[in-house]
Amino acid sequence: MLIGYARVSTADQDLALQTDALTKAGCEKLFTDKVSGAKADRPGLAEAVRFARAGDCIVVWKLDRLGRSIQGLISLAADLSARKIDFRSLTDEFDTSTGRGSEFA
Repeated sequence: MLIGYARVSTADQDLALQTDALTKAGCEKLFTDKVSGAKADRPGLAEAVRFARAGDCIVVWKLDRLGRSIQGLISLAADLSARKIDFRSLTDEFDTSTGRGSEFA
C-alpha cells in the first residue's frame, strides 16, 4: 500500500499541492501535519509510521517534508527498513523500493 505524508510548517499554509501529488501517485491513505519540520513531535508522521506494515511504502512530495536534519532522515529510514517498509520522494527521485533507491538506504 502507498501511504502519503504531507507537511507544511505553519497552520496558514496549504497542503493541497502535496496531497494532490500524493493522490495522483496512487497513495491510498494520507497523513498530514501543520508543524515545523524542526519539531520532533509530528503526530501525522508518527501515525503514518504506526499505520504502515511490511511491504508498504511511505510517500512524500519532497524529502524535507520528513524532517530538516540528515540524522533524522537516516534514523527514520533505518526504522522503516528494519520494518521492511519503503519510502519514496516524488520530487527527489528517491525510492528505496528500487535498485537505485536502495543504494541510498
